[in-house]
Amino acid sequence: MALGLNVQEPEATCDDDNCPFHGTLSVRGQSIVATVASTDMEKTVVVEREYDVKVPKYDRYMKRRSRIPAHAPPCLDLAVGDTVTIAETRPLSKTKSHVVVARTPAEAAAGDGGSEAGGTGDPGGADAGGEA
Repeated sequence: MALGLNVQEPEATCDDDNCPFHGTLSVRGQSIVATVASTDMEKTVVVEREYDVKVPKYDRYMKRRSRIPAHAPPCLDLAVGDTVTIAETRPLSKTKSHVVVARTPAEAAAGDGGSEAGGTGDPGGADAGGEA
């Protein structure tokens, strides 16, 4: 791939200068896998990533959240809940220094873990009870 990352080029084309596939924007630095939290702005998405931080006093872990604004090229059709890969680039605005380079749709990213979350459909689980 021309980007230096192991990502597929999208089938759709665009005429955005800040597209890493069809424009002149180069990527460098780190790449992050995160979830799209907001698509309310034009050509911008806010991605959210959760990570654990150890609290030494209690010898436990605490969840932290990081929200990063990233440029969304028009050739990538993004929706809230999609798992995306963003790459660092030159500053595009006051807050944007990342661009989305790949996406995985929300239903495919959930995988087989999504059906087990509710606890339904398990004949021997907590729904069945133990009154035999």
